[in-house]
Amino acid sequence: MRKVVVTGIGAVSPLGNSFHESWTSVKKGLSGIAPLTRFDVTPMKWKMSGELKGFDAGLHLSQKEITHLDPFIHYAVAASFMAAEDAGLLQPSEKNKVSSLVPRPSSLASGGVIIGSSRGGITTIERELEKIYASRITHHASRLSPYLMPSTSINMASSYVAQKLGIRGYCLGISNACSSGANAIGEAYRLIKSGYDGPVFAGGTEAPICRLCVEGYGVSGALSKRNDVSASRPFDKTRDGFVLAEGASVVVMEDYEAALKRGAKIYGEIIGYGNTTDAFHQTRPSAEGEARAIRIAMEEGSLLPEDVDYINAHGTSTPLGDKAETEAIKLALGKRAYEIPISSVKSMTGHMLAASGAFEAAVTLMSIYEGVIPPTINLKTRDPECDLNYITETRKAEIETAISNSFGFGGVNAVLAFKRTANSVR
Repeated sequence: MRKVVVTGIGAVSPLGNSFHESWTSVKKGLSGIAPLTRFDVTPMKWKMSGELKGFDAGLHLSQKEITHLDPFIHYAVAASFMAAEDAGLLQPSEKNKVSSLVPRPSSLASGGVIIGSSRGGITTIERELEKIYASRITHHASRLSPYLMPSTSINMASSYVAQKLGIRGYCLGISNACSSGANAIGEAYRLIKSGYDGPVFAGGTEAPICRLCVEGYGVSGALSKRNDVSASRPFDKTRDGFVLAEGASVVVMEDYEAALKRGAKIYGEIIGYGNTTDAFHQTRPSAEGEARAIRIAMEEGSLLPEDVDYINAHGTSTPLGDKAETEAIKLALGKRAYEIPISSVKSMTGHMLAASGAFEAAVTLMSIYEGVIPPTINLKTRDPECDLNYITETRKAEIETAISNSFGFGGVNAVLAFKRTANSVR
């Protein structure tokens, strides 16, 4: 079986329009949460969000593409180009009017793309529905966009990334609720481990900042009603729900020997992947199901509880979710659970749905690569039932191995285990 490593990272998030800008904000404990601006929220209870700020889709897409593609595809393309550049898989272009960088000849043709999304093109779906309702009120006929179906399909993020990067190999879109991005990375790991040459681009993307999603999640009781920047407060006694956010994160994954051969920078190795279902409830999490996913990832990576140096928690800031995750970590790691430093990046980004699992996997890799544990911000009054070692200040630490948790509606659980490689030079 092959060793699978990550050689490139790209992202757009509420914390920055590149992964390294976002990672710098994470280390500083900065918040990307702000009042929602995309539509009028005056009559709504949920007024905060994690929106991208100053994102420019025109760096990699033409104006026609921007118009006809849903934003979740814009974000995926941007993150993938940044990951490809970070991995050294792009070269300067003198002819391309949209991007100054293009794929290196033959370097990506046989590669793959696996990108997850929970809501796909829901922003475009809402826009087209509004056109229909408006036409009924005004009695002026309004036809749907011919691009509605292809622009909103879950697979179109992977397919369009493949098209823009010239990838003609494996291509898969995954929709597995909020764990979709982590699942995409896990499935890419299995693909390369079993012999696929790669490189494989894997991650998650989401553009859910629209009325349908905000009100939909809101009426289900999932969103915070706090109207300030501290609304996302994982593991805090006063938490009352997550803050909806948008973004994308993509990593480049390769066979270790192939990465060494081309002299690639290596962030770290993926050594385990746990994928389970609770088989329990539509929205309520099960600690037992989550714990099984953690154990599977650890067992595949040959990790004992004492080997785990850091846990990047799912930590959404929902009352039930944070409590269940705390219990799951205890079930999986026993007494060691109380000693391991744990943090939730969603305290800063909000919940980017599918993009969060991929972004947090990248953050976990950077924690190993740089020896830094990021904080959980807004954790002021600790919940007695969330009594593990949740870190509230950035700290330096030698991290050899770490795990990243990602869970979703329907009781789907994805856990990734990582370790430092000998070639991960800081």
